[in-house]
Amino acid sequence: MNQTIIDLQNKGLIERQAEIKQLTSGTTDGQVYEVLENGVPSCILKYDHPADIGVVEQFLKKYEDIELLPDVYYVDPEKKFFLYEYFEGTTHVNRGIKADWMKFLVEGLFNHYEKYDSQTSWGRLGGTPRQNWVEFNRISLAYAYENVGDLLPHEDYLRMIESAERLAEYERQTDKYLLHGDTGVHNFVFHQNQLVGVIDPDPMAGPVIYDFTYAFCSSPDDLDMEALLESFALLKNVEMDTSRLVEEVVFQLYTRIGICKKVHPHDLEEYLKAWEYWKQKLKEYENGFY
Repeated sequence: MNQTIIDLQNKGLIERQAEIKQLTSGTTDGQVYEVLENGVPSCILKYDHPADIGVVEQFLKKYEDIELLPDVYYVDPEKKFFLYEYFEGTTHVNRGIKADWMKFLVEGLFNHYEKYDSQTSWGRLGGTPRQNWVEFNRISLAYAYENVGDLLPHEDYLRMIESAERLAEYERQTDKYLLHGDTGVHNFVFHQNQLVGVIDPDPMAGPVIYDFTYAFCSSPDDLDMEALLESFALLKNVEMDTSRLVEEVVFQLYTRIGICKKVHPHDLEEYLKAWEYWKQKLKEYENGFY
């Protein structure tokens, strides 16, 4: 660590009197440090596995013109660490109304996504390759089911299996994009109730609707049809009817409840209310009420 700081100082990337403060790194395996100059945070120093740093560098360089994503200041040649932009604000809290920050997210990030190499595998970059998006969904559902356990009726799980297969029918129509891959409120930086940054990508090749529904379902507040349709109407690179959109949301919500039970149990009560709401919406669309 000390040698890293000296090297960064010699390169003129951080000041000689800079202070280094370790931050909690959430779910990442890496170590994250805040670099303070004159007591004010100036940038972030992150150590991680070289393969992980490599794919993050690829993602951030691909979308270097997107203001919501941090600028990369320096990447270690051996990919042991990198230095990137600091966003003033907080994650999770003081985020305001979901429809507002989803608007910033759609217009500032999702609408700028670009198609990815059609010859590459689906799923996490650097992770286990998936032959198609259906395989990714099936594995996500199986993992969620392990975490959900008996929290939800077994019939709900069986219905999600049906959803995965139903959504598979659209696969040939689905374009592959380079995605952030972890678009949740835990990675959104808010300042004065406004979204100002999106951090910690876990890059993947997949459909844009994944990052969209992941973001929408990443907090239990404002999980309603009005907020969904208002946000989705702004999305330029996705076309689907409302019935399929609802099914995508319900599928994502099930996987989110699995994550919530394991990592954020304090949100479970609100998520379970949202689950009943969206199950009813799905049933209404299936029965042709809309």
